[in-house]
Amino acid sequence: MYQHTLAFMFAVKEINENHQHLPNLTLGFHIYNSHFVANWIYLASMELLSTWGKFIPNYKCDVQDNVVSVIGGPNSDVSLYMADILFIYKVPQLGYGSVPVMNDQTQEVFFQGMFPKGDHQYTGMLQLLLLFKWTWIGVISVHFSGEEFVQNVLPDFSQRGICFDFIETFPTVYFNTGIAEMVAEWTKTYQLIMSSTASVVIVHGEIHTMIFLIMFPAVSETFDIPVKTKVWIMTAQMEFTSVPFQRYWDIDIIHGALSLAIHSKDVIGFQNFLHNRNPTSDKEDGFLRDFWQQAFHCVFPDTEVEKQNEKICTGEEKLASLPASVFEMSMTSHSYSVYNAVHTVAHAFQSMHSLASKRRAMVDGVRRELLNQQPWQLHHYLRKVSFNNSSGDKISFDENGELVAGFDIINWVTFPNQSFLRVKIGRIDRIAPKDKMLSISVDGIEWPRRFNQVQPLSLCNDVCPLGYSKTKKEGNPFCCYDCIPCPEGKISNQKDMDNCDECPEDHYPNKHQDLCIPKDISFLTYEEPLGISLAIVALFFSAITILVLWIFIKHKDTPIVKANNRNLTFALLISLLLSFLCALLFIGRPEKATCLLQQTAFGIIFSVAVSCVLAKTITVVLAFMATKPGSRMRRWVGKRLANSIVLSSSFTQVTISAVWLSLSPPFPDFDVHSMPEEIILECNEGSVVMFYCVLGFMGFLAIVSFTVAFLGRKLPDSFNEAKFITLSMLVFCSVWLSFVPTYLSTKGKYMVAVEIFSILSSSAGLLGCIFPPKCYIILLRPELNNRQQLMRRQN
Repeated sequence: MYQHTLAFMFAVKEINENHQHLPNLTLGFHIYNSHFVANWIYLASMELLSTWGKFIPNYKCDVQDNVVSVIGGPNSDVSLYMADILFIYKVPQLGYGSVPVMNDQTQEVFFQGMFPKGDHQYTGMLQLLLLFKWTWIGVISVHFSGEEFVQNVLPDFSQRGICFDFIETFPTVYFNTGIAEMVAEWTKTYQLIMSSTASVVIVHGEIHTMIFLIMFPAVSETFDIPVKTKVWIMTAQMEFTSVPFQRYWDIDIIHGALSLAIHSKDVIGFQNFLHNRNPTSDKEDGFLRDFWQQAFHCVFPDTEVEKQNEKICTGEEKLASLPASVFEMSMTSHSYSVYNAVHTVAHAFQSMHSLASKRRAMVDGVRRELLNQQPWQLHHYLRKVSFNNSSGDKISFDENGELVAGFDIINWVTFPNQSFLRVKIGRIDRIAPKDKMLSISVDGIEWPRRFNQVQPLSLCNDVCPLGYSKTKKEGNPFCCYDCIPCPEGKISNQKDMDNCDECPEDHYPNKHQDLCIPKDISFLTYEEPLGISLAIVALFFSAITILVLWIFIKHKDTPIVKANNRNLTFALLISLLLSFLCALLFIGRPEKATCLLQQTAFGIIFSVAVSCVLAKTITVVLAFMATKPGSRMRRWVGKRLANSIVLSSSFTQVTISAVWLSLSPPFPDFDVHSMPEEIILECNEGSVVMFYCVLGFMGFLAIVSFTVAFLGRKLPDSFNEAKFITLSMLVFCSVWLSFVPTYLSTKGKYMVAVEIFSILSSSAGLLGCIFPPKCYIILLRPELNNRQQLMRRQN
């Protein structure tokens, strides 16, 4: 903090040596040490309003020792207590540290903050947390300004997804008395912080708060408190403060910490000014000798109290040799604010001087007018100050009187010799849009050593992996959650997903449910074993049917072929041949033409086949009934009835198919839902009702045929096909009764395979049960294939 004094003195020296600033005038100053105690602050404020050297409150008779303004800080309570006295006399005040929260608005009229009052510091801090995805943090804050931070700022953090493991207030700080009580309170707070699972802690403090952090390692050793490495995020109001009792404490605890600081630059000539400081020659600096003795741990020979074996100060010691924890050679941000505050007063005074010069032409007159200026008149010019300092930074205030300045982001790097570096790694730009205020070099950050240069995590629980989503933990903050696997059919391709997403219709989740994979297009093809096998079976039975048809055509005039309507036999064989070939329509990529033909051709062909079987069965039954004496059935026996049955049945099925095609015909379609990993290319039936009407009529014919054949199964064997028809229809009905549930329970190309199998097996049942006995007689027992033999067997 002594550097603040030196920055003040350097700024005054710089102004007085520059005759263009205040010609014929010299700035003087008084520096008071408040010791962070209220009564000292009040005393200093009253002394400023008294005659120099004579403390008589409210009485001042100096001619030249006039108070132009007062610069106070660095703590908010210093500025607050100072304002209690000075605002009564309308003395302009500048605060270079924390901005106090003043309950009396009249006090704010003459207070000018050199610290940005806007909320962009906290906006940048929030963006920093979101950048590193630190959602589970702790907060410790001081009284006064910290209360406003907790009440007004932290709710905005919560709205952006930040949760707080704890929000604690700093214990009271004592510098003279009550050290034991302070340590006890801080130990309790320290235990709370170290027991927290949060890796990141925001410290909203003031300049002396750094002592609290530096004290932690000593407290942990004394009270045996386990140490957990934390990433400290410190507000710009804080600064490294060196006090004698913590000179040899380890400062490694702040290694890797991040802090905000008012934007600053190196001031030309300041380090030379520091190098030239010497306690033997600088008599006007009343603090220098005390600082020198504390910093170099020595005493001057003329000191009243001397200790034996005490190191003697020579005055030749170099400030640059001190570790940074004792004294920093580069100007800190707070010192930079002090420096700018002095120049702000000088520029405001110069503006007031220029205005007075225009009113009075005589130099002496101007001087008299300046000396008669009231302090409150300067405040008007302070609000309108705008200048570039020696480092090239523009210093100005907005319409609300707030300093227009951004913030630097500092990364603290410590070394074993108690030195440290403040490394600027980023900046918060006040004039940029809120979502672009933060600019930072993440790769340049030095993290606390325990993290091995890996960006630390600060979460309530582990991140949900890919394939999982978050679910709330009852009774815990919203940042604490459990991870559950994604439901079937959904994925999460990012960590910590709130909800799992569904894949597009043409994709499906992989095994780990973290990626959508394109679905394969599936249909029954000739290139796969199932399609080839069914095609071979269809062609095989087609060849068998052709062979049987050829045998029957060759022996068409034999009695066994002519028996029971030869034309029906040929019609049945042709329809069976077509039904076998019809199965081939179901194999291959569904097209518009094949979709139209598949079900309609299958329905019509099978209706013809079953109607032929029905006609043959009725013909057999009627033929034997007509042989009875006086039977009226003779007029129904003949080809006319059989043809009528076949034609009417076929016409009915054709009509149903025509209605189907006209209302809602089948069409090629994609089924993306039935199979999780495939897109099924299929023929959509269009109208499911019409599809089952086709099957229903075919089933009706089959049941009637089976019933008639079953009733006529005991007729004489020579002319009787009823036994074989009964068996064939039993097979046919069994196949199609089992087809419906099987068809509905399968999906994709296997559904098509089931229908093909049903077509082939039912057709093969008709072919195999009706025609082999006749072929046996025709080919192997031709002696039985004559009318006399058949008539003899009948008798």
